[in-house]
Amino acid sequence: MKEYDFYIVPTPIGNLGDITHRALEILNAADVIACEDMRVTQKLLNHFDIKTKCISYHKFNEKERINCFLEILNEGKKIALVSDAGTPLFCDPGAVIVEELRKHNYTVTALAGANAVATFLSQVPREGEDFFFAGFLPKTKTQIENLIKKYKNTDIVFYDSPNRILNTLEIIKEKRPDASCAVGRELTKIFEEIVIDKPENIIEHFKTNILKGEIVGLVLREKNKSSDTDINEKIEILKAKGFKAKEISVILSELYNINKNDVYKRCLD
Repeated sequence: MKEYDFYIVPTPIGNLGDITHRALEILNAADVIACEDMRVTQKLLNHFDIKTKCISYHKFNEKERINCFLEILNEGKKIALVSDAGTPLFCDPGAVIVEELRKHNYTVTALAGANAVATFLSQVPREGEDFFFAGFLPKTKTQIENLIKKYKNTDIVFYDSPNRILNTLEIIKEKRPDASCAVGRELTKIFEEIVIDKPENIIEHFKTNILKGEIVGLVLREKNKSSDTDINEKIEILKAKGFKAKEISVILSELYNINKNDVYKRCLD
């Protein structure tokens, strides 16, 4: 297997059994593990009896660590980067050092593994395949409202904290009271829970259920309320302009968020 200088290694987001065989191999073989919080990472390493040396690497010392990492790699050693949980660089530190290493022509690779967004979305039914990932939401109410408005035609996925999610849902309720939403907490852990409902009902649910751990949230896209008559009229207009059935099905399915095959069948009627 090809060897690299720098490995980006995902770690479990809750259940330690989710770590991959390759991740354990790399963490054992690396000369140094760069970690966000040494206390958190050390618990993981102790569980799997990994003795590799750790050094801290977080958002407050990213730039300071560049020379340190370059010196280590210049000695021919290998570095593995981990975050507290999940995939590094995904709302976690790492972008600064990866950019710098590529400038110096060091080889970088990322392992497949745990990610809260993928774990969450795989359990929530959605009509569309695309989504907008907002990361951690902006701080002000106005900024959140603007984001909800801007991306109303796609699904919005975001991270949030237990002490803030209820306030976030209140903002969503004001802007889109009938929106379909989902909130996931403690993913892959014993008390994992995903609630799918309107924002008002999710708020009521979590008022009586203790919120812990990182939160993943979802606001589903607005459904276009155009009638069958409207769509049929659009089909006839596009046909008159020379568009073929396949082209019409693509255009109208994206415009009205409806099934492409259904539009195609209408075109042939």
